[in-house]
Amino acid sequence: MKQVLTIAGSDSCGGAGIQADLKTFSALGTYGLSVVTAVTAQNTLGVHDVRELDADIVRAQIDCIFDDIEVHAVKIGMVSDAELIDTIAACLVKHGAKNIVLDPVMVSTSGRPLLEPESTQELIKVLFPLARVVTPNLSEAEVITGEKVETVAGMEEAARQISTLGPGNVVVKGGHLAGEAIDVLYDGTRFEYIRGTRIDTKNTHGTGCTFSSAIAAFIARGCDVPAAVRQAKEYISGAIENSLEMGHGSGPTHHFYELYQQAGKVF
Repeated sequence: MKQVLTIAGSDSCGGAGIQADLKTFSALGTYGLSVVTAVTAQNTLGVHDVRELDADIVRAQIDCIFDDIEVHAVKIGMVSDAELIDTIAACLVKHGAKNIVLDPVMVSTSGRPLLEPESTQELIKVLFPLARVVTPNLSEAEVITGEKVETVAGMEEAARQISTLGPGNVVVKGGHLAGEAIDVLYDGTRFEYIRGTRIDTKNTHGTGCTFSSAIAAFIARGCDVPAAVRQAKEYISGAIENSLEMGHGSGPTHHFYELYQQAGKVF
C-alpha cells in the first residue's frame, strides 16, 4: 500500500482539511499520514476560530514521518504563516519529498481568509517551485495573478502565469465558473480540459481539499498527472453527488460513497 502525507489544518466538523484528506486517502486505497499545521473551530456554517501550531512541532511531525516511513506523495493544504511555510519547505527539501500536490488554501468556502496576506508571496516563492501540481480555484488564481478570472480563457491565462512560478503542473479549478463545471490542466506546454457535470447541491464543504488529496493519492498509486486529475475529478464528482445533508450550512461531501454502495448500505 502506498503512503500519502497531508500537511494541513484540522477541521473540527470533519468535512475539510486533515480529516477530509485522510478519508480521501483511505477511500482511494492508500494509507494516510498527517502533519497538523493549525486547529480550526468550524462547522457547516463557517470557520469560527483558528489556532496555528508553532514551527517546531510542525518540523518535528514532518521529520519523524520521513525518518521512519516512505512517503509516496505529499498534499499540502492550509498553511497560513510565513515561518510555517519556510519550515515545511525546508523539511521537504531535506527529506527529498516527491510528488507534492499543493492546494493554495487562501479563503474558506464561507469567505473567511485562511492565509495571511503577507504570507501569500512566501507561499508562492518557496512552495510553488517544489510542487508537482498546484490546484488553485478561481479566487485563489485571482490572488496569485492579480487578475480577474471569469472565463475558460481567463483560466488558461492564469494557468500560464502560475506555471512560470515553478510548479510542474497547474490545475485551475472552475467549480465557481458560470455554466459547465470545467477544470483547466496546464503542464507548461499544453492544456487539457477536465469536464464534469455540475451538481445542484449546497453540500460542497471540503471539495477543494478532497480533490487535491485525490490527485495525490492517484499519483502515489502510479498515475501520471493527467490521469490522476481525471480520476480525481470523477471521484470528487461522485462525492458531491452523494454529499451528506448535515448541519445548517454547507454539508460535507461523502468520501466513502463508493464503498457504501458496494456494501449495499444506504444512509
